[in-house]
Amino acid sequence: MADTGLPAGWEVRHSNSKNLPYYFNESQKLSRWEPPPGTDTEKLKTYIAENHSAPEIRLDTLGLNGNTVNSGKIRANHLLVKHRDSRRPSSWREAEIKRTKEEAMSIILGYEARIRSGQSALGQLAMSESDDSSARKMGDLGFFGRGVMQKEFEEAAFQLKPGEMSHVVETASGLHLIER
Repeated sequence: MADTGLPAGWEVRHSNSKNLPYYFNESQKLSRWEPPPGTDTEKLKTYIAENHSAPEIRLDTLGLNGNTVNSGKIRANHLLVKHRDSRRPSSWREAEIKRTKEEAMSIILGYEARIRSGQSALGQLAMSESDDSSARKMGDLGFFGRGVMQKEFEEAAFQLKPGEMSHVVETASGLHLIER
């Protein structure tokens, strides 16, 4: 059996309703979306990337122009780097995020440079590096209209043209790169 990096008694399961992995402890009958304390996050990151990540986003699920299906809605991908002052400083990668906002900014600026240089694609980086559960879907957030996302995120996403990527966007959740 593959090493998940989870503490004894914990396993990775898959939610059919959310189409995402979660963590379950059979003996304690506990389930949670974030890794339990004591998780080896590097091993978990590798396990999730190999066993619970979408290999690609199917193009036939996109609208005619690749970004809109219904009037007023857009489709976007993102990569999120959380920090200790984020609204919820935990993720599928780390049970407790301890990095400072400055450290998170340095990390995300490095990702932005790699993407803009053509060294990496946002979706590929999101799968292994994003602190958001959309990482499993290459950062795909699906279609959304106004009033759904946090204000700063929404404003940046709706300003982008299809194919464009934002610079770093700060929200209560952390630091984002957004791609339409």
